[in-house]
Amino acid sequence: MKHILIGACLGLVMLACGGGNTPSNVTSPGRAKTAKTNVLEAGAAALQAKKPVDKLETYLDGFHFYNGHMESQMEAHHYCAKLNEDLTQCVIFDGNGDSAKLMGVEYIVSEKLFKTLPSDEKKLWHSHQYEVKSGTLVGPGLPEVAEHELMETIVNTYGKTWHTWHTDQDLTLPYGSPALMMGFTQDGQLHKDLEQARDHRFGLSTAENRKNRADIIARPVLPGANAWQTGDAVQLPALTKREHH
Repeated sequence: MKHILIGACLGLVMLACGGGNTPSNVTSPGRAKTAKTNVLEAGAAALQAKKPVDKLETYLDGFHFYNGHMESQMEAHHYCAKLNEDLTQCVIFDGNGDSAKLMGVEYIVSEKLFKTLPSDEKKLWHSHQYEVKSGTLVGPGLPEVAEHELMETIVNTYGKTWHTWHTDQDLTLPYGSPALMMGFTQDGQLHKDLEQARDHRFGLSTAENRKNRADIIARPVLPGANAWQTGDAVQLPALTKREHH
């Protein structure tokens, strides 16, 4: 029964387990949609198959920072599809409402797959152990038992994240080069105001999450991940000249 409940809620998370409306901070230029556009969109929604999008069944909310620029942080709303037990793909938005802007993508691999990556490739990936154990990564709207099991599947995985729209800086259009993002690895790194604002919107407690996940087993982070910690913060050349606010 427990697994039936978990499977049902994970399958419905996009429909009923969202919670806590988070609007986008970005206001883009452009004309309002015309009646013709609305009709065309309604027709497309009714007639066209969208199988890749329909597979985005799991919603995760967490925080990222620019690789090499930890002071620049933002909340990230992930909508994910598990391709198999070792590989997941996510699209990332700056909110979870109608105004949300597509911010980037994240690929998530198991320890097994991460070990197979070349050393230069591993520099692009971050660990998820701290994000899970600290309670900062959440599955909004899921019952505690379902979220706990979901986090057990994520805790020892690794992610590679690129943001293509820097919505903390570019409040109109997606300027500049894609940026490699990282996840936090210890207390004191994440801005407390970001965490508190997120918790308030979703009606949850990161501190309680941490306590509830004390029994989740996090294995040591594999060598090569979180390369920024050893001074090897990879970033695209064009972005290194960009001013971070």
